Amino acid sequence: MPQQTESYYILPERSGMNIFNEINNSALVIVDVQVDFCPGGSLAVAEGDAVVPVINSISHLFPYVVATRDWHPEKHGSFASSHPGKLPFQEGDVYGISQTLWPDHCIQGTKGAEFHPDLNLKPIRCILHKGTNHRIDSYSAFFENDKKTPTGLEYLLKGLGFSTLFFCGIATDVCVYYSVLDALRLGFKAYLIEDACKGVDLPQGSVQKALKEMQREGARLVHASDLRS
Repeated sequence: MPQQTESYYILPERSGMNIFNEINNSALVIVDVQVDFCPGGSLAVAEGDAVVPVINSISHLFPYVVATRDWHPEKHGSFASSHPGKLPFQEGDVYGISQTLWPDHCIQGTKGAEFHPDLNLKPIRCILHKGTNHRIDSYSAFFENDKKTPTGLEYLLKGLGFSTLFFCGIATDVCVYYSVLDALRLGFKAYLIEDACKGVDLPQGSVQKALKEMQREGARLVHASDLRS
């Protein structure tokens, strides 16, 4: 087993795990690297744009790359503005599902919904829009927030023969987190590229909590340099 530190696994040299062979037979899932989640956006994650050069340095290594993006209609049920008297980041009920209410973000066709302008789109083979139903949010790349309505990504990736996935993007403790956990539950082997992710960390400590839970469920946490070495 790799040596585990507080936040990530260190891959020992010449271990039985050949990470390069893994990459050659794996898909990369880039989660929500969008303008609204980067500095200056309506739901900005601190230093969210810092993931862009890291992702650009590794995305070309994978035979198949999927990029997800929130693609919300106006007045989406997850927006605090759709709930009179509620403020962003308070808890609310979205058609029977309790969740955090967010500022309006990633509205279909707006600049905020676009990928970060410096993200290299050339390696991307599939773009998955999520959160398109105004009645339900979609944190995970695999399911809506009811945890039973599939996005179709599982069938696409398994149909193409991929059983190992690498994840990166925004936010570590929200959409990346739920995507990794669902991938594991669906039988995929999952890696998280830690320095290619940024988290909301609200409340403080939620990023570390998410990392530990992903590890506990079976995800392996690596750094981009492990893939390029």
